[in-house]
Amino acid sequence: MRLTLFFGLALTLLVSSVAQGVEKPNIVFLFADDLGVNDLGCYGRKDHLTPNLDRLAADGKRFTAAYAQPVCSPSRAALLTGLHPARLQITNFLPGRADWAGHRLLQPVLPSGLATDRLTMAERLKEFGYATGCIGKWHLGAKAPLDPASRGFDFVFAGKANTTPSGEEGGKGEFGQVAKALEFLDKNAGRPFFLYMPFDNPHVPLAAQADRVAAKAGGFHPVYDAMIETLDTAVGRILDKIDALGLREKTMVVFASDNGGLHVPEIGFAPPTHNTPFRAGKGFLYEGGIRDPLIVRWPGKVSAAVVDTPVSLGDFTPTLLELLEATPASPCDFISLKPLLLGSGSLGERPLYWHMPNYTNQGGRPSGAIREGDWKLIEHYEDGRMELFDLKADPSERNDLAASDPSRVASMRGKLEAWRRDMGAQMPKGNPHYEPALGDACYKAVDVSRLELRPTGEEMAVPLKGWRAAMDRIRGKGASKAKDSEQGASGLVQLEAQAADVHGTRLKYELPPQKDTLGYWVDATDWVSWDCEIPEAGRYAVEVLQGCGKGSGGSSVEVSVGAVSVRFFVEETGHFQRFVPRKVGEVQVAAGKTTVSVKPVDKKGGAVMDLRRVTLVRLP
Repeated sequence: MRLTLFFGLALTLLVSSVAQGVEKPNIVFLFADDLGVNDLGCYGRKDHLTPNLDRLAADGKRFTAAYAQPVCSPSRAALLTGLHPARLQITNFLPGRADWAGHRLLQPVLPSGLATDRLTMAERLKEFGYATGCIGKWHLGAKAPLDPASRGFDFVFAGKANTTPSGEEGGKGEFGQVAKALEFLDKNAGRPFFLYMPFDNPHVPLAAQADRVAAKAGGFHPVYDAMIETLDTAVGRILDKIDALGLREKTMVVFASDNGGLHVPEIGFAPPTHNTPFRAGKGFLYEGGIRDPLIVRWPGKVSAAVVDTPVSLGDFTPTLLELLEATPASPCDFISLKPLLLGSGSLGERPLYWHMPNYTNQGGRPSGAIREGDWKLIEHYEDGRMELFDLKADPSERNDLAASDPSRVASMRGKLEAWRRDMGAQMPKGNPHYEPALGDACYKAVDVSRLELRPTGEEMAVPLKGWRAAMDRIRGKGASKAKDSEQGASGLVQLEAQAADVHGTRLKYELPPQKDTLGYWVDATDWVSWDCEIPEAGRYAVEVLQGCGKGSGGSSVEVSVGAVSVRFFVEETGHFQRFVPRKVGEVQVAAGKTTVSVKPVDKKGGAVMDLRRVTLVRLP
């Protein structure tokens, strides 16, 4: 006992001595919920009045390429730990959208909250004597030991996510939350403090004070427009309190959002906002879903400027630790922004990654992405399709350049694959009870990532009524395990390269971490097979995910399912590692155990193809 007390006292003295020699700024992190990248006046939104946030931006650094995750919980987890959501396995909002027969894939199981073996920013700052407060929406675990009081926060106040608008309250609990924040600031003005304030504003359901809504009549969404105004008012009260306490120069204030703005109707509300010129919004890996406002003010330390360098919310944990000269977290998946914040230094080139093996309530589907310089690749996990965009020339992501630049696709996809393996990222699996008709109503009838902008949210909602109704048919947890009786037949078998039985001399599953393919298919007598089970008898579409380099296309290949087979000619994709999904035929098969095989009939070029997947999809 005495030895434990001795070492505990020694550690306390060591931390104290280090902390005494380092300037410890107060830290106020203001976090909006579903605020779009262009929802503030300082980002160009002329119909939203945000004078306090505009003033904050004018006094500090405003980032134009700041990134979050496509939904809330992953962004919060990354911000508070410096770890990527893929590593934490928090890849969707908690508890997530349930599996369902309309989903082609089954999602990985999400944890109930942020794992207790991962230190939070609050826990690290307490080592340096900080008072810590969490006021607002946590969304990383509701009960101990996952709640904020168990994760390093001395003072916790969630407030009410939805309040009746009145003269004293705005509709999302923001003024009640701010009142508690002001109490926290008063109480801790004489010591370094960390105030983490994740607002519930402007998340649906939408509500705002009647007079503010009336003043916004004719706007894109009068209620939402009024909510942005009350959010700004709430932020202004905190900024005024910091000034009144004489702490302006001692306080770093950060304002950000957890994901892109909601651009589709949800729970009965018309689309609240749009993310023009960026594509899509919350729930998607297009820029409208992950690019967010970010403002940092620290008078005398952070000079006023507009910063175009791509950064991530996860960068703030290593940033704060470096400012305090603390031992960096290990592992840490992000980098310190200190060179950008305190000087004119640069971060250098680094790729940014996203992993979302989930379905979202806004229409997003399982996917991953990498941004490298001005280039961005999105890989769609359902079928392996890849899109490539030049963000400098095409920030709206309208022009997919994957076919014209296959080498870049192969390189970036390889880096994304290697990164996923390094993270231990969980991947979705084929849903044996998939019903294509249900999925088509949600994901093919209309592409909600490419909506045409209309003058108001109400006008945007009109053509989306059928889509929203289809999306809302989900029956809750476990729904994917039973057929939808109104739709009838279902079934999907997904066969991955890694699970194949290889027959031959040269063909093999390639081991490098950037590969996920059957390759070295230079001998036409080599072939592969899978033992599997057909969930339901019927007619199935046969799909392959193949790549083939220039000059090697044209080989004839036979895919057999039991005793029936289809033949197809391999298409050139520009690179063996640029994979393209193809439907190559249909087969009538019986339910039960069978063997699927892929055998070349002849070889035209240097190799038959690279093969990542074979999928059988039950046809209605």
